[in-house]
Amino acid sequence: QVQLVESGGGLVQAGASLRLSCRASGRTFVNYQMAWFRQAPGKERVFVAAINWSGRGSKYGDSGKGRFTISMDSARNTLYLQMNDLKPEDAAVYYCAARFSVATYAADEYTYWGQGTQVTVSS
Repeated sequence: QVQLVESGGGLVQAGASLRLSCRASGRTFVNYQMAWFRQAPGKERVFVAAINWSGRGSKYGDSGKGRFTISMDSARNTLYLQMNDLKPEDAAVYYCAARFSVATYAADEYTYWGQGTQVTVSS
């Protein structure tokens, strides 16, 4: 059974940093793309960043470009999202996702999803 389990969310002040983690289990993820999406209340799920299982080929959406860094530790089966200089508009539930082959920006093209971790940013 495939599981993606996110952790690391919380309540922070604007300008602070957080590192989200996503531990993957239940199958081999070689040749998979791992991604982060986020969803604010009443809004669509939005692409944040993606990287392949080997830790190469990172891509970023507009929201976190220049402030967020995605990384992959294949030995630990863990995906990370380092978020710096957080802003109130970054507040959302952050989801980890996986799909085979190439990365895309469309949430509905990802096969596996975690349950999400809440990030709240106070101004």
